[in-house]
Amino acid sequence: QVQLVESGGGLVQAGGSLRLSCTTSGNSFSIRAMGWYRQAPGKRRALVAALASGGGTNYADSVKGRFTISRDNAKNTVYLQMNSLKPEDTAVYYCYVEMSGSPWPYWGQGTQVTVAS
Repeated sequence: QVQLVESGGGLVQAGGSLRLSCTTSGNSFSIRAMGWYRQAPGKRRALVAALASGGGTNYADSVKGRFTISRDNAKNTVYLQMNSLKPEDTAVYYCYVEMSGSPWPYWGQGTQVTVAS
């Protein structure tokens, strides 16, 4: 069973920064992609950023230019650097990993990000 452990959420003022981390127990050679979704109260879970094993990235339009996804392969860890945070970024952020041979992604437990205006 692949596990993901997230950290880095919290409360920050608008305009501030946070960095989320997510470490997976999965075999790094089997990782096809890692990334982050978020879910705000009353809304559906939506993609924030994704990083493919080949290095390609995909960002939600609302975070382009403010958020950066990166990965430390040696640590099996993906990061989400969030700058210029806005109150509308408030949500529970979920890390996921897509593994070769698995038809579904694995999810972290979620970490709360709250941006105060």
